[in-house]
This record gives sequence, structure tokens and C-alpha cells, in this order.
Amino acid sequence: MSDRNGKWYQAGLHFGCTQCGNCCGGFPGYVWVTNQEAEAIAAFLKMPTGEFIKKYTTRAGRRMTLIEKDNYDCIFLDRKGEKVGCEIYSVRPQQCRTWPFWKRNITDADSWNEQGRRCGGINRGRAYTAEEIDETAKNSPC
Repeated sequence: MSDRNGKWYQAGLHFGCTQCGNCCGGFPGYVWVTNQEAEAIAAFLKMPTGEFIKKYTTRAGRRMTLIEKDNYDCIFLDRKGEKVGCEIYSVRPQQCRTWPFWKRNITDADSWNEQGRRCGGINRGRAYTAEEIDETAKNSPC
């Protein structure tokens, strides 16, 4: 359902990251990485870009994606007991920076709420305006 302006989320949406790591693993998927992001991550890890690409990425069609651990967690997701964190948080890819406001997640309320079953931060926490959501989604590769 949409409002008179056509956006079902015109009144905004709530999101507050719980640092559970559910958006970063536990199921097969892709974390798209651009060449520029690969360079930034490699610099952060203090390694040559080519070495980073060889060790931590794979190709999916024409795109580059981070590899996953055997349990489908992102290679950079660190689960230590109850604590979960991203080892490259300050240089994480745009896909990670724009979660959960991906185009496919905000298509309609059903898509948003479906993601909410997996992500405990959806429909909780800070209120984001429709303008903030649109700007974030515009910059998302998903």
C-alpha cells in the first residue's frame, strides 16, 4: 500500500543495528566489491590489491564478490561468543553500508517485513525519513 505520493514508507522506517551479524552471513549470498573498494580494503589490511583480490574475492559473472566461510558468513565477519563484528568495518563495501535500505528491501512492506524476520534491527531503533531511505537506496548495489 502506498500513500498519496506513491511511497509505502513515506512516513519513514525504523532501523537500529543490533550487531547480530545476520545480514553478514549464515546463508549463501554475495557481497559485491568494486575495484575501488578492493583497493581501500587492501590498503586497510596493509596488503597489495592483487593479493587481496586473489585471497578474499571471487567472480560471479562479471562482478567481484567477497568470499564466504564454510558456514556462509562473510570472510570478514568475526563471531567471538556473543560479540559479532566486522573486521573491515571502516572500509566495508557500499552494499554493507546501505543495509537494510536496499532497493529490493524497500519495494513494498512485505519485502521490508520479510527481511525483518531475519534482521532484529528492522522496525526498531532510529526513524529514517523517506528522503534518507531514498538517498541510501540510490547508492546501494542491491
